[in-house]
Amino acid sequence: MNLLKKSSYFYDLPEKLIAQTPLECRDASRLLVLHREDGGIEHRHFFELERYLNRGDCLVINDTRVIPARIFGRSEGHAGEIETVLLKRAGGEGSEKNQNGETYTETWDCLTRPGKKTRRGEKIIYPQGLTGTVTDVLEGGVRRICFECNGIFLETLEKIGLVPLPPYITHKLEDKERYQTVYSKYKGSAAAPTAGLHFTPELLQHLVDKGVNIARVLLHVGLGTFRPVKEEDLTEHIMHSEYIKVTKENADIINNSRSTGGRIISVGTTSTRVLESVCDENGTIHPFEGETDIFIYPGYKFKAVDALITNFHLPESTLIMLVAAFAGYDNTMSAYRVAVENQYRFFSFGDSMLIC
Repeated sequence: MNLLKKSSYFYDLPEKLIAQTPLECRDASRLLVLHREDGGIEHRHFFELERYLNRGDCLVINDTRVIPARIFGRSEGHAGEIETVLLKRAGGEGSEKNQNGETYTETWDCLTRPGKKTRRGEKIIYPQGLTGTVTDVLEGGVRRICFECNGIFLETLEKIGLVPLPPYITHKLEDKERYQTVYSKYKGSAAAPTAGLHFTPELLQHLVDKGVNIARVLLHVGLGTFRPVKEEDLTEHIMHSEYIKVTKENADIINNSRSTGGRIISVGTTSTRVLESVCDENGTIHPFEGETDIFIYPGYKFKAVDALITNFHLPESTLIMLVAAFAGYDNTMSAYRVAVENQYRFFSFGDSMLIC
């Protein structure tokens, strides 16, 4: 098996196993525990997670918050509606007030549909006085759009935008908070870090009471996370960069946990990519703010992460490739076959894995 071929990460998934809605109780999801050393599997529920974490371990969570990044407008020069999905803020971390003192601008990298109507220089009119001008067309059809509005940009988004649920979710989400983690804080993601959706405040408190340390990192989920792999040769796939941040306070929590014998348990592929981006060869985490385009697939040597909590991912995605790099290819594909046989729920609102 050539592990550098995209097709090696395909698996058959019955459509009925794609979870369309979240469970009533977040931590009632099933938990497939995969032991890396021998490939052994246990079938649990997420509320049993604490039995696998010990005093002194460190749980690393991504506290990004999903924004209503899907907006609809009309071009000044063409008829018909234009759908825009915001992916990543381009330059700066907030709204800038124009010289007139009345309007604010922000520039974002976006996907638009139909793309042919959004050429460089095109102006798009959105509700609530929001306008956008296409300033550049980037690789992969991404449009860089400078938005202008009469107030704070993210506040305007809250009024006119929709949460951009993945295309495989066709049912309406009744409660938008169910596509946010309970610890989400910093707005900026186009998709949720879904491994964290299973946690409840009570479960997190149980872990703290047990002596588990909790550290926060930040990755705003964008195109780098969910862009499909088009190339058969993985070495030709280019990850889009995503904004990340690790403060000194949280780096210290992680490093102190490791120095006293604790394990670093990463919640999700996003937290994992942050940790592996900001650590040195010894696994020491360093404070950092910037971007990462790290692409992890089999052959990668992990330096910071000892255990991983993750959902079940799409076939041939960069996410399942990261899991295969961490758990081992054979272990991963075998676990996915077991999950299908046992009717686990897949993808964003689905069940979870603990790889330890």
